Amino acid sequence: MKNKLLSFNIKNTVIGLFTGFINGVFGSGGGTLLVPILNNILKVEEHKSHATALAIIIFLTGASSTIYISKGTYDIGLTTKVAIGSILGGIIGAKILCKVTGRFLRISFGLIMIIAALRMVF
Repeated sequence: MKNKLLSFNIKNTVIGLFTGFINGVFGSGGGTLLVPILNNILKVEEHKSHATALAIIIFLTGASSTIYISKGTYDIGLTTKVAIGSILGGIIGAKILCKVTGRFLRISFGLIMIIAALRMVF
């Protein structure tokens, strides 16, 4: 029996290449692209798509960060300070994720993406 975890899937690879490229260029793409892709293209359930996107982001940011660090294009002091808050926020957010409905996740995530898009344009 073939191991499902290790099986090659061209669609998943293309999704990974696309989100990795966007993350590398813009420093974004993990959640903003992966959650809708997992929901709408791969038909992953709402809660699982958010959690899966977060797990994938580890690899996205690890790869991109390695390049940024090697080129010196980051601020170590700022990184450390924000990382501390991010860890605490991530723990709180993960605990809350399990308690909200899929509808709430879709609506709140959509609103956050709209606000982020407006801030980028204006």
